[in-house]
Amino acid sequence: MDLQFLVLTLSLVAIWLFKQWMFSGKRIRRRDYYRNVYLKSDEWQRKRHVVLKRDNWRCVYCNEPATEVHHKRYAQRRIGKEPIKWLISVCKQCHNSLHS
Repeated sequence: MDLQFLVLTLSLVAIWLFKQWMFSGKRIRRRDYYRNVYLKSDEWQRKRHVVLKRDNWRCVYCNEPATEVHHKRYAQRRIGKEPIKWLISVCKQCHNSLHS
């Protein structure tokens, strides 16, 4: 009985670890695509320009000159499909504080 319980427990732990590993790999691939491909695309540069212009090139938090665009939300599994209203202009300092 104890051996069966141990085998079942180890099996469940192995399944959980495998799922964590798979999710981690997908998350890393999504992050790498987002950073290395999407943020360098013309599509993102156009959205970025529209948002900065909409916010008068000022940080929405401190009113300093904005140099970055922050996602208030992310479109899950749909990188690049975020609407403009989910994006805001921020300065580097405010952007760093939002992510810390």
